[in-house]
Amino acid sequence: MSNPQDDDTIGAVTAAQLAEIADRGVYTSPTSIDPAAAHLAEALVATLSGTAERTLLTADLQQLTERVRQAATVGFPWITADDGVRLSAHTIRLRTTEPRPVVIVPAGWTPFGWVLFEYTYLQLALRGYHVLAYTPRGIGLTLRIPGGGYIDSPFTSGGTIDVGGPADWADGSTVIGYAQRHFNPSKIAFLGESYGSGISQLVAAHDPEERVDAVVALSTWGDLADSLYQYDTRHLAAVTALVNFTGGPVERKFDAATQQLLDDFQAGRNMDDVVAWGKERAPSSYVEETNARGVPTFISNTWHETLFPVNEVIELFDRLTVPKHLNLWIGDHAAPESAGLTVPFSGPNVPVEEAFAWLDQHVLGADNDVPGWSPVTSQIMFTYRTRTDPETGKNVITEPAVREHRPSWGDVTTSTERWYLTAAASASRDGGLGIEPETGWQREFTAGQLTEATAVDAVITTGQAEWNGNPKSYATDKFDRQYLAVWTGDPLPVGREGAAARRIRGIPELTLTVRSTADSTTLVAYLFDVSPDNTARIVTHEPLTLTGLTAGQDRTVTWKLQAAGYDVATDHRLMLVVGSKDQLYSDATVDGSTTTITSPEGKASHLTLPLG
Repeated sequence: MSNPQDDDTIGAVTAAQLAEIADRGVYTSPTSIDPAAAHLAEALVATLSGTAERTLLTADLQQLTERVRQAATVGFPWITADDGVRLSAHTIRLRTTEPRPVVIVPAGWTPFGWVLFEYTYLQLALRGYHVLAYTPRGIGLTLRIPGGGYIDSPFTSGGTIDVGGPADWADGSTVIGYAQRHFNPSKIAFLGESYGSGISQLVAAHDPEERVDAVVALSTWGDLADSLYQYDTRHLAAVTALVNFTGGPVERKFDAATQQLLDDFQAGRNMDDVVAWGKERAPSSYVEETNARGVPTFISNTWHETLFPVNEVIELFDRLTVPKHLNLWIGDHAAPESAGLTVPFSGPNVPVEEAFAWLDQHVLGADNDVPGWSPVTSQIMFTYRTRTDPETGKNVITEPAVREHRPSWGDVTTSTERWYLTAAASASRDGGLGIEPETGWQREFTAGQLTEATAVDAVITTGQAEWNGNPKSYATDKFDRQYLAVWTGDPLPVGREGAAARRIRGIPELTLTVRSTADSTTLVAYLFDVSPDNTARIVTHEPLTLTGLTAGQDRTVTWKLQAAGYDVATDHRLMLVVGSKDQLYSDATVDGSTTTITSPEGKASHLTLPLG
């Protein structure tokens, strides 16, 4: 990434580039940002700072930066932490004698540090906020120099990455102190996406002087330990993506202790230490502090989140007693809001506009409709309407997906139903799903192989496409039954008053009796919605690892799948698939071993579906 103080290295931004980012999203892979998004951020900074000697922006963005320059003073300070580490920062200070609130924005986990969301800072300034954005310690682009040594970008902070640990909490308090000295703000809010959202929550819970008045946490986490390791299964792909997206080599970005912890995680060693490390960095570990401080907290997450799975965020939200709001969206990590934080849209970007409205209510003092919001809003998969773009062959959303509003998470689920796993019907190679318990059957599969049944094709980008109207389609006839156990229900009749055949709302739960020819195995459960043409979309999934098994002996297990808000259409079927490997996760499967799922008397295997 170039230095925005040198506009000769920055290409001009075009309307076509902006439209493409708005339509597709900012990620081109799990570990790369669209270069056009980075160039836009650089061009905004260069124009705002007055160093651009030519026009780099479209007319509307040029006007936006001019309005901010007329209303505010712009700065690019370095803020020194208590231990001497220097944090790269950016300030927009409104020219006014009237006390105004400040929004502090810790950057997300990208090589670009604070610069990526420059468009957001300009929007906040025009809404009446001072802005202080900073790059958390260790984050940002760092390049090796031939012959030895490293060079950092202007947006890279010093030190090593603490992954939302105590050093990041202390840095947040230092940044607050800087804001108080330079802005004399009326109130202080934190807004963050992804890594910045977790830091925002943790600073609010730990600032010794209790100075944080509101938090917006977009694509956030609730329990970092669960993000890393749940049901004895390590979330390898997510951690690998994060480690590869810091902007520099591991030995430069992490201290020796964190490098050792990451090595242990990858190898499955000392997992108690890994969990303790994650719990220390979990906002859910400090709910009592947040509640005691009364910090209004706005949280968003996605149903198919691959970095910070949704259940942990729901559990955090449910325990909060402060003014709070939870948005749950279609897609994966950062998909709903990242483009809206980066580029202008032709219309409102609802995920971002609602985040701003939360700040307006709780720190700006605006008279808006936030007090009338229901605390929980769920966007329902996949109720949007689309058309096919003839040039790209991709779907374009023409009508947004339905959103449902509830007074609490507990009100999302109004009833449950059990679907019992049954033996294969006479003409079917799959087991069935029925309303009556059936025992005495068993189904076997060979463990140890990846199959076409998978949670996603790639971290982040599969869900980004889903958010933009293109959910992954599965050909169920390609699910290799040698390596999978499959149960399929009958076509569903029309729901009451023409509603969806099944309105899945909440956290499904699966109970199975399992045995293996090995002493350990991993089960990955997937729930699919199958259309009449036998293509499917995924509803939810979750892995579970079993160790200490005795060959040939049954073990009955129950585990929760990830929460879902999903409408199953009339004549569609539910399909439950259980395999032994998924590219997202570690496994304890012995290749070539046999896994048997059965349904003994008194312990009928079943899927519990939440409805609402």
